[in-house]
Amino acid sequence: MKPSKLAIWIASLWFALGLFAAFFPQLIIFWEIFGIGFIIILAIDALAVFQKPNISIKNEINHNLPIYSWSNIKQTIRNQSTNHLHLLAHDHYPVGFNVEKLPEAFILAPNESIELKYRVKPLSRGDFSFSGTDILRRSPLNLWLRKFFYKNNKNVRVFPNFASISKYILLATDNRLSQLGIKKKQRRGEGNDFHQLREYYIGDSLKQIDWKASSRLNKLISKEYQDERDQQIVFLLDCGRRMRHADEHYTHLDQAINSMLLLAYVAVQQGDAVGFKSFAGDERWVPPKKGPHVVNNLLHKTYDLPSTLDSADYIAAAEDILRHQRRRSLVIIVTNTRDDDYDNLVSAIRLLSTRHLVILADLREESLNEYQSQSVTDLDSALHFHATEQFLHQRQENHRKLRHLGVICLDVSAEQLPIHLVNEYLNIKRSSKL
Repeated sequence: MKPSKLAIWIASLWFALGLFAAFFPQLIIFWEIFGIGFIIILAIDALAVFQKPNISIKNEINHNLPIYSWSNIKQTIRNQSTNHLHLLAHDHYPVGFNVEKLPEAFILAPNESIELKYRVKPLSRGDFSFSGTDILRRSPLNLWLRKFFYKNNKNVRVFPNFASISKYILLATDNRLSQLGIKKKQRRGEGNDFHQLREYYIGDSLKQIDWKASSRLNKLISKEYQDERDQQIVFLLDCGRRMRHADEHYTHLDQAINSMLLLAYVAVQQGDAVGFKSFAGDERWVPPKKGPHVVNNLLHKTYDLPSTLDSADYIAAAEDILRHQRRRSLVIIVTNTRDDDYDNLVSAIRLLSTRHLVILADLREESLNEYQSQSVTDLDSALHFHATEQFLHQRQENHRKLRHLGVICLDVSAEQLPIHLVNEYLNIKRSSKL
């Protein structure tokens, strides 16, 4: 319990009056009467807030929250006592959340309830808890404030921003991937797996004509093929320190997970299986699976996957993949490399390439583009520009060498990764490289 600003102001006035009475002794009696009365009033007012308010608190919180997105929370507080209550409520929200419209003051009559609304924005994925609510009670004369804690534990899970993922999936569901920049070329009748027989179209090759069916039906019948199905895709997700870098709030690991979820949805529609292996910290292995529940399963397996301060050991990750995944697959390494990673990365890719087709999605910081576009006006800006150019040149040279090893390299920003990755996957499906 602590005195209010009003009580402190009155006490200050009393002390000031005491100093004034020191020069005018005839005022001492008034000063003493004032002090005794003030102390009595303070004591009576303190008794009014000594007891914990008889209230009930109910929070309505969505169990699953999206990262970097505002979510509304409703709190219902009911006065179950026979007294008017002057209260201020403040929820114990998780550390690392942004919050708006807290705390909030209100007055409750007996048996009256109030609905308070505020919103939170999580800044990291994982499991979190709202532990309860602080209620600050004000005394009837506003001389005292006392805080009470009401335990009301609510657990929530912060997922990747499924609002943005849903936008991708909605367009994919409606066969509008082109609106995302995904180029899905039509290849009538071509592919690896037989799909169906149909009437001959002008432009079909002679190899597609089924002569037996044509003679039986007295018209030309073509064989139609589709892209090979039942292929397997394995993501190799770097969770090390370089994936902690954030562009526009999203870390590189966040965008890597978003990209995996989008590609998983598209791949499942193609009849393929998707899994992942994380490394450089929290190591998890989810074998490739196909079916309608793949995206949801990956979402629940990665929502609390953290980025760490560990460095990426690509060789160890490659050895793990070879041990776990024996069937030939498309292995997608999502990472953020530097020049000193090159030797370790080359050794890992040589291992993987003995059995799998490899894509290296090497994420690039947006700040590099900013440094390149800035005008050179002084020595510092010239040094920044030169260092950036040198870094990018060496990065391009490393990628050129990796392409000679048969690796597909994507040198993109984290924001561009989802679209480029799906485009590359569809190119591989069309080219039958797997």
